[in-house]
Amino acid sequence: MNGYKLTSGMEIHVELKTKSKIFSSSLNNYDSAANTNVNVVDLAYPGVLPTINKEVVELALRAALILNCNINKRMHFDRKNYFYPDNPKNYQITQFRTPIGIEGFVEIEVNGVSKKIGISDIHIEEDTCKSMHYNNTSLLNFNRAGVPLVEIVTKPDVESSEEAIAFLEKLREMLFYADISDVKIEQGGMRVDANVSVSKTEELGTKIEVKNIGSISNVGEVLKMESRRQIDLLESGNTLREETRRLDEANNTTILMRVKEVGNDYRYFPEPDIPFIELTDEYIGEVKNNLPMLPSEMRKKYIEAGINPINVNKIIQNRSIAEYLNQFLDKGVNLVIASNILLGDISAYLNKTNKSIGDTTLSIQRFKELVNKLDNGDINNKIFKDLLTDIVEKDLSIEEIIKSSGIEKMDDDKLSTIIVDILNNNLDAVNDFKNGNDRSIKFLMGLVMKETKGSANPSVANKMLMDMINKF
Repeated sequence: MNGYKLTSGMEIHVELKTKSKIFSSSLNNYDSAANTNVNVVDLAYPGVLPTINKEVVELALRAALILNCNINKRMHFDRKNYFYPDNPKNYQITQFRTPIGIEGFVEIEVNGVSKKIGISDIHIEEDTCKSMHYNNTSLLNFNRAGVPLVEIVTKPDVESSEEAIAFLEKLREMLFYADISDVKIEQGGMRVDANVSVSKTEELGTKIEVKNIGSISNVGEVLKMESRRQIDLLESGNTLREETRRLDEANNTTILMRVKEVGNDYRYFPEPDIPFIELTDEYIGEVKNNLPMLPSEMRKKYIEAGINPINVNKIIQNRSIAEYLNQFLDKGVNLVIASNILLGDISAYLNKTNKSIGDTTLSIQRFKELVNKLDNGDINNKIFKDLLTDIVEKDLSIEEIIKSSGIEKMDDDKLSTIIVDILNNNLDAVNDFKNGNDRSIKFLMGLVMKETKGSANPSVANKMLMDMINKF
C-alpha cells in the first residue's frame, strides 16, 4: 500500500429479536405486509408517550455482556434531533451520554494471530422507517419505525479487510447464538457502516464513512477499494475531506453521498418522557448467568474432544446440530462419532425430509445408545445406514431396532472362518501383499465385507485379516 496504513472503525446496527417494538406494542415482524404493524406511537401522533420494552433492555444487556463491556447501571435515553422523511418524530430516541455498555472487545484470529477489536460503546435506539425508491417515487414502510436496535461502535482497530470480515463474522455468530438477534443481513437485521482512513504515520488519516454495506464480504471489498481510492488521491497531490459515501458494486468503487463540511449538530438532550433506568447487580448477574454457551467456547470443547476443525465449523454453522451435540459434552460420549453421523447421514435425512432433529424420535438417550454401539463395535456404519430410517422414525430402543431387523453381530469364530476361506481362495493377493503391494489388503478387506454383508466390525476384521496373513 505504498507505505500507507489502513485504519477502520465500524458502526453496526443490529435489530433485536423482540416480539414488539421498543416504545410501542406494535408487532416486530419483518415479514408482515407494509404498514400493518403500526400504531399512533410509531406514527408520532402529537401527545403520545413512549413506554420502554423491558425485553429490549434485557437483550441489549446480554449483548453488552458477551462483548465484554462495562455496564452502565444507571442510564437514560436521549433525543437525537434531525429532519429526514424516514424519521416521523423528527428526532430519534437513542442513548448518547449513558450507553448501556462501554469499553468492550471482541477477540479475533487472522492467519493464526489473535487480536482484540475494541468496542467503544453499545447503545440502544429505535429504528427509522424503511425507505423504498421506485423511479422518481419514494415510499415509506412504517413497520420498521420503532423496531429496537443496538448500535455497536468499534474503536479504529481494524487494519485489513481480513480483520474486518473475521470481526463481523464472529460478532454475527455471537449475537445469533446468544438469541439477541436473527442478524439476517439480507433483511436489514444487521447493517454496517465503515469508517476508512489511510495514513503513513501513526496519526489517523481523514475519516471517510461508507454507509449501509449489504454483506460481510462487501465490507472487506469496501476497505480494499476505498483505501486504494484514497491512496490514489493522496499520491496525486489531492487533499482528502470528510465525506459520506456508498458502495457501487457495479463499478467496483464508492460514490459520494454528501460532504461533511461541519460536524453534525444533533442537539442531543435527555428524553423527557422516559425515566432513568436502574440496573441492579442482581439483575445483571441473573442475565449473565442465563447466557447460553457461545461459539468460541463450543469450538474449544469440540477441538479438545478430537473433532477436526472442518467439522467444527460445519457444526457451528448449523445451530440446531450444535445445540443438540452440546447436550453430550462431558457425558462420556464419543463426540467424534456423534459429530460425524450428525453431519453426515442424519443431516442428509433431515434435509431430504425437510425436518429438524426435534421432529425425529432420536431422543438424547437413544442417540447416546446409538453412538455407544458404534463406538464399541456392536454395529458398524453400514448397519447404521441401513437402519437409519427406523432409528429416526420409530420410538424403540436402538437394541430393539437391531433385533427386529434380524441383523446380528458377527461373532469372531464365524468371521475367522470366512477370512480363512477368502485367503485360501486368493493366494495371489496374499503373496502380492507380502511382496509390498499394499492395495491387495484393500481388495481382501472388500471381499471380507462383501461376504459378511457388512455385518463385521471393519477394525476387528482388518486386524484379524492382518494377523492371519502374517501366519500364512
